[in-house]
Amino acid sequence: MTDADLAAHLAQTAGRILLEVRDSGTFEGKSLGKVGDQTANEFLIHGLRHQRPEDGLLSEESTDTEERLNKARVWIIDPVDGTREYGEGRSDWAVHVALAIDGVAAIGAVALPGLAGGIVLRSDKVGELPAHDGPPRLVVSRTRPAVEALSAAERLGGELLPMGSAGAKAMAVVRGEAEIYLHSGGQFEWDSCAPVAVASAYGLHCSRIDGSPLIYNQKDTYMPDLLICRKEWTEAVFDALNS
Repeated sequence: MTDADLAAHLAQTAGRILLEVRDSGTFEGKSLGKVGDQTANEFLIHGLRHQRPEDGLLSEESTDTEERLNKARVWIIDPVDGTREYGEGRSDWAVHVALAIDGVAAIGAVALPGLAGGIVLRSDKVGELPAHDGPPRLVVSRTRPAVEALSAAERLGGELLPMGSAGAKAMAVVRGEAEIYLHSGGQFEWDSCAPVAVASAYGLHCSRIDGSPLIYNQKDTYMPDLLICRKEWTEAVFDALNS
């Protein structure tokens, strides 16, 4: 099984498990989110340890160690990206499985189990970006839209689309539902590694909001900001940020 196939299989299966946990009706709200996180994490960790025992591993739901820092290949996962949305029964949550190689988000799969039929977007199987005419659409946080994103939207004459998880927002750009995802409120490596791997494969611009590269498998896993956008909007976004 290739790395890309493994990432996609694990993300898709974890998504199915999460739907089964939610559909059981045993848990709800924050309890559902907690159980979902734990269950999906156990599945993903077991699968990666079994299939790629020599690789490093970083998960939002597992205690981090410095062992991964000495490895060139590190799997970075988020069992439930958008735990709140998952617990609320919404569709805008995701499962992230990525492989960073030498600090680069090289391979990734993002599952969107809550959408009709379930969708998995992967870095090794890409299609054409849908065409869009008119002002750009910017995906922003449902609860805490970034000031920079609000300012950029105003300067670009753009439309704001509130949405849940980072993965859902990034994949909205990949799927042609938006053109720009600009986030400056702080994230962690597991929030963006898989989405960036997929978005980059689709030819989207991916960087920090100052234009510097996104580097993964760092000792400090905090990542302050992120820009994923269609390349035809990159210059205009940076101009809006710097004006």
